Amino acid sequence: MSDATHPAAHKSPARSLHQLDARTKRRNASERRFKVMGIVAIGIGLAFLVLLLSTIVINGSTAFQQTFIKVPVYLDPAKLDKSGNRDPDDLKKATTFTYAPLVQNGLLEVVQKAGFGSELSKSDMKNLISASAASQVRDRVLADPSLIGKTVDFEIFASSRVDGYLKGRVHRDEIALDKNISVAQLDLVDSLRKDGALHKGFNWTFIFGADASDSRAEQAGIGIAMLGSFYMMLVVLVLALPIGVAASIYLEEFAKKNRFTDLIEVNISNLAAVPSIVFGILGLAAFIQFAHLPQSAPLVGGLVLTLMTLPTIIISTRAALKAVPPSIRDAALGVGASKMQSVFHHVLPLAMPGILTGTIIGLAQALGETAPLLLIGMVGYVATNTPEGFWDGFVSPNSAMPAQIYEWAKRADPAFYERAWGGIIILLIFLLGMNLIAIILRRKFERRW
Repeated sequence: MSDATHPAAHKSPARSLHQLDARTKRRNASERRFKVMGIVAIGIGLAFLVLLLSTIVINGSTAFQQTFIKVPVYLDPAKLDKSGNRDPDDLKKATTFTYAPLVQNGLLEVVQKAGFGSELSKSDMKNLISASAASQVRDRVLADPSLIGKTVDFEIFASSRVDGYLKGRVHRDEIALDKNISVAQLDLVDSLRKDGALHKGFNWTFIFGADASDSRAEQAGIGIAMLGSFYMMLVVLVLALPIGVAASIYLEEFAKKNRFTDLIEVNISNLAAVPSIVFGILGLAAFIQFAHLPQSAPLVGGLVLTLMTLPTIIISTRAALKAVPPSIRDAALGVGASKMQSVFHHVLPLAMPGILTGTIIGLAQALGETAPLLLIGMVGYVATNTPEGFWDGFVSPNSAMPAQIYEWAKRADPAFYERAWGGIIILLIFLLGMNLIAIILRRKFERRW
């Protein structure tokens, strides 16, 4: 027997399985370090998310509150209805210039009650209220002519500076260079607040109102822009969903695999990565300059966003169709179903959760786009009134929520900047709602095999 064949030559030193060698220790230490780095990365991401959301809420929550001044206004029939017949056509002849002195007289009464009547001029008192005060009173009188001849208490918007003072946006030590408000006016504001004539309330105008000029920042609202976004999403949903799903079904289930279909697939993937502003230029050239569709209309905005959303819907729909096992198709064909019956009766219902999820995510992406809408003229100040009817909403000039937020962020008055943050809150609520709907639909139609 040689040394090589001796049993002792192949005998390894005894070692317990519970005893870790150096290599295993290094591997376990590397795994622990990776877990720690992953937890740290998640923690940093969550911290930034909390910081972002808290910043949005803190800066935007004040947009949902507005300062009001309670002003008793005597609606003099000698000035508002000289004929005395309460005819709506005659009442409309009284412009805001007729109502302005009535509002100023009522405000003077409130100021004198606070003991400041002799210290402030009419222009000083005028700076306390919004430039839209006369139109507020006029709109209410036209809606209810029976108020003429009475002294009516109106909740009038305070000016943006007064509103900012109560919200902590305007400080006494910063108004030396501010031509719109003075220390004496702030003293009056404190007195009016103590007397109960000035208070803060929920700002319904911000939710349901329209954009306003730079001199009436306190009256600006996002309601009309919300309508514009609603009409655009209807256009995108009606066009993008059937076209995108039909194209996906054909490419995935019926089209032959050749160079032509490969070229189509490559271009669809490339279009999904094209910057949104390129689609805005395309919409400007194709729909406005060539097709002569109305500029700034939600119809044009919806068509532009449809082009931008189609690649996303096609890619997600094809992924959902691929996720259906081939055995479903084979089983349907095996029992005598045609290719179309196999797809529409079996494959498509099973792929529906992914299709709906991709569609809603595409709509949410389109809802937050700004650049293509600005190129076709859907800026914030184009819409001041609600559409006259359902179909008029598609062609009448309007804006959209992201475009409105962008316009507010550009303006100088801090009240607009505050409303930009408030608009972001509303836009996030819409986006979260759409994603919640996507999750619910996916859970409802989901099938497991």
